[in-house]
Amino acid sequence: MNSGVRTIPFVKASACGNDFLLIDGALAPADIAAFTRRICDRHDGVGADGVEWMVPHFTADVEVRLINADGSSAEISGNGTRCVAAYVCVQLGKERISILTGAGMKICTLTARRDSEYEFEIEMGEAVVENELALKVGAGEVRGIPVSMGNPHYVTFVPEFAADWQAHAAEIQRNPHFQQGVNVEFVAVDSKHDVRARFFERGVGETQSSGTGSCASAVAAMATGRAMSPVKVHAPGGTQTVRTNGNKVFLRGPARLVCRGEFFVS
Repeated sequence: MNSGVRTIPFVKASACGNDFLLIDGALAPADIAAFTRRICDRHDGVGADGVEWMVPHFTADVEVRLINADGSSAEISGNGTRCVAAYVCVQLGKERISILTGAGMKICTLTARRDSEYEFEIEMGEAVVENELALKVGAGEVRGIPVSMGNPHYVTFVPEFAADWQAHAAEIQRNPHFQQGVNVEFVAVDSKHDVRARFFERGVGETQSSGTGSCASAVAAMATGRAMSPVKVHAPGGTQTVRTNGNKVFLRGPARLVCRGEFFVS
């Protein structure tokens, strides 16, 4: 190898198909957005939905800054936070891990482990559920429930998923009502404790799963009388369980450490 080539080490992790690169924040280049776009590219980079840049913190086990695959910043990813928890679990040998995110401190408790597969329950804090909001779209009107999990969501209930649901989600995402952008969820309710969801996230597009999206989907279903705690949220990448205790929301699901490597910077 050419000794003049600079490399940045990374760990790749996945939570229900929602994949992230975990990188030491001290190694972040000056243009962190451009570098994140490059390393997250699925053809010319490593490939991921985003990078969790990790830095030490005096009141938490680690502080993270989430940059999406398109270089934009996000407050939090539930799945990304679980991926970081799995990494910290290996590094520090802890089963209760505190992670400071852009949406506040999150406590991850290890509930199961097998080889490189981990399961955590995260205290996600309180959800803010708003009244139903109607939006004008090309096809007429769509109705959904705005939910904040520290990041913005718009949850629409459907009997089944349309073949072109991604195009509809992208149109909702572009709506000027959402000044800071929005994560869009289409949700089909199968029973009081089971829903199916599809996710279209800010800065990424369609994802196989979403932690905060699963929370928003379940909470919106509960708030509208469609479901009761606990709720299993089934997505193409896997299943996560959302429960509530008073006003607090808890998310349980897997995270898997996939590989580690070095990315050539120049």
